[in-house]
Formats: sequence, C-alpha cells, structure tokens
Amino acid sequence: MKPEFLNLQTSFSITMTKAKKDQLSVQQLLIPDYIRYIAKILRKTSPFLASRFAARLFLTPFKYKLPKREKKMDRNSVQTILKVPAFGKEIVVYHYGDSPHKILLVHGWSGRGTQLSYIAEALVHAGYSTISFDAPGHGKAPGKSSIMTEFIESIHFLDKEFGPFEAAIGHSLGGMASLRAVKEGMKINKLIIIGTANSVTHITHEFNENLGMNKAIADRMKAYFDEKFGENMNNYSGAVSAEAVKIPTLVIHDKQDVDVHVSSAYEIDRALENSELMITEGQGHRRILGDKKVINKITTFLAD
Repeated sequence: MKPEFLNLQTSFSITMTKAKKDQLSVQQLLIPDYIRYIAKILRKTSPFLASRFAARLFLTPFKYKLPKREKKMDRNSVQTILKVPAFGKEIVVYHYGDSPHKILLVHGWSGRGTQLSYIAEALVHAGYSTISFDAPGHGKAPGKSSIMTEFIESIHFLDKEFGPFEAAIGHSLGGMASLRAVKEGMKINKLIIIGTANSVTHITHEFNENLGMNKAIADRMKAYFDEKFGENMNNYSGAVSAEAVKIPTLVIHDKQDVDVHVSSAYEIDRALENSELMITEGQGHRRILGDKKVINKITTFLAD
C-alpha cells in the first residue's frame, strides 16, 4: 500500500453539533471515507494485508487544528523541543505556571500537550504548575507515528528532567500510560485517570470495527504487535498495571463515552488498591475534560 494512502497528518474538521460529535468515536470522526473504502477492499481480498494496513493506521495519530479552548495555554506556556533518549524521537514539552508544585498532564491518542487546558487552568489557579507534552507524531511534535510505549518512556523522561511531580493526570491512552509508568516506578503522591481503557485487545477490536474490519483481522493485528514489540501488549492493559498501583487514584469516566466503554472504569477501579470512582453522564470522551464538576473533583482530590 502506497504511503500517500495513509497520510492522515492533515487538519480535519467536521461541521456538526457537539451532541452529534459525542456520539461518534475519534476514528469515526476523523478516518476519511477513502481509507474505509481501501480497508473494505483489503478485508475481502487479503486478511494479511488488511491487518498490516490496520496496524499502520493504528500507529498513526490524527492531527487537527488547535481548538480555540486550547489557545490560551498554548500562547502562555513555555515550550521546549526535547529528544527522548529511550526511543530517539522528539517531543514538545509545555511548562504552564510557575509554582514548584508540579502536576504532569498526559494527553490521549491524537491529543496534544494543551488537550487538558481547562484542567491546567484550574490547577494553576489552585497553586500548581503543569508539565505536559506532545507525544511523537502528535500536536507540534515531528513524526507520523507513535505507540503507547513511547508515551510511557516520555513520562519517565519528563519525571527525570522536571520531577518529582506531586501527581499525574492522564486522559484515555494517557491514563493507561500513566498507570504503567507508576507500576514501573514513577514516584507521585496521587494519580487521576480520565476515560481510560482497560484491555488492549478490546481497543484493537474497537479500532478495527470503526475501520470496517472484523475480529479476525483485529486479532491478526494484535498478534503482529505482540511479535513486533516482543511482549503480549495486554500486559499494558489498564487493570493489569492498576494491580501494582498503591497510591490514591481517582478514576473518572462518562457513561456515554463512545471511545472507551464505561466498563473499563469499573474494571480498573476493582484492580486498584486505593481508588475513588467518579462516573459522569452526558460528557462523552472529550467534553469531560472541560466539565466544571469534574475539574472541581480533581482539584479537591489533589487538595485532600
């Protein structure tokens, strides 16, 4: 398959109501129709090529225009481009606020360092500063691909360079990566995860379903990743990492999250030793990051 068919590194916008957007997953919103058409043909003609096509797409974040709500943080943060030695790629680091009490913010797939801007604003107002980043291939960071292991290594790198952090807040994939980083030894006092998935296998199935593929192709793709990275990727699942996390952890999830089913929150919560669960309704996977009740809960949880 020629690379130009997989070039998703362009800005993409859809004119529709917020309510309609909340009913669609990121893949449904951003994967162009011609990509689905190619996927459909490959599904019928070559399951092997279909699985490799899906795998490449799975590792390719979508880029889009900076939303208005993130512009203040983007404008007022100190930004630095740094190379992460563990994998040799560059990330863009955002330092927002000037307090010595620092919180690490970790965006989700196809997000960026300003994705948690409303939360960052509240944290700065509460006396904290935040460190966040654009993962490889995300936001302003160079590259066209990434994977969760690069998120995790970026967290460890930032912890070494700017830590210690008092807490970390991760959204979606950023939550899974944060759980894993704590399991691997990152020292923080508290952890907050929002809209975080549990099973890597479930994620691959959801992705392929949104792409128009089937379970068999999803399983092929998962097996390819296991072989490529030399480990069963289910070891990175949220609840697996959560079993080793002993610090107070706040798990936040919305009932109407179409990107990550709310069952993941309950599974991760059960695996955690010291957790609190907040289930919202009507906020979806993305708008939850700007919900006033959620932000108030976060600042209260950190202050207790």
